[in-house]
Amino acid sequence: MTHHFTRRQLLGSALSLVLIAALPGAALSATEAEARGLVDRLVADINAVITAGKSEAAMIADFERIFITYADMPYIAAYALGADGRRASPAQKKAFSAAFQGYVARKYGKQFRKFIGGRIEVNGASKVKNAYQVSTTAYLRGQSPFEVTFFVGEKSGRFYNMYIEGVNMLLTERTEIGAMLDRRRGDLDAMIRDLAQAG
Repeated sequence: MTHHFTRRQLLGSALSLVLIAALPGAALSATEAEARGLVDRLVADINAVITAGKSEAAMIADFERIFITYADMPYIAAYALGADGRRASPAQKKAFSAAFQGYVARKYGKQFRKFIGGRIEVNGASKVKNAYQVSTTAYLRGQSPFEVTFFVGEKSGRFYNMYIEGVNMLLTERTEIGAMLDRRRGDLDAMIRDLAQAG
C-alpha cells in the first residue's frame, strides 16, 4: 500500500533521508555531545546547500555526493528492502543498493528546492535507552515550524532512525519498496530496473 503525505511531511522526509545518509563510516561510538555535534555539522552543511541557490540538478548532485561520501548505503538499502533481502543474490543486493541510492538522491533532492529561504536548527540531545535522541526544528517559508527527531546509536555512533512529526521515515521507505515489489509480483530484477529510473 502506498502512503500519501502532506507537503511538510515530504519536505521533512527529504531532510531526514539526507541526514541518515550522512553517516560517517568511521564512527565507532557516540556520546551525547558527539551525537549533538554530528547533527550540528550536518545541519550546517545542509543549510549551506539550501542557501547556495543552485539549480535543482545541482542540488540533487550535491546531495548524491553526500550519500556517496558518507552513507552506509548497504545498511540503509537493506533496511528498505526488508525481508525480501533474504532471497536476493549478492549481485541483486549490490544493484539494489546502487539503484536505491540514486532514487533517494533524486526523490528527496528535488524536495530540497523548497527549503530555499528556510533554515534548520538543532535544539538538543538526550539519552534514550541505548541511543541519543537529537531534536531539530525546520523553518520553511510559508509553513509552520516542524520537528525532526534523530536517533543515534550509543555503540554504533550512527543514525539508525528518525521521525518527522511522528512519522517513521525509514519504515515508510521500506513500505514503498515493498509496494513496488508487490506491483511487480515479487520480481526483484524488475523492481531494481524501475527503481533506477524512479524519483
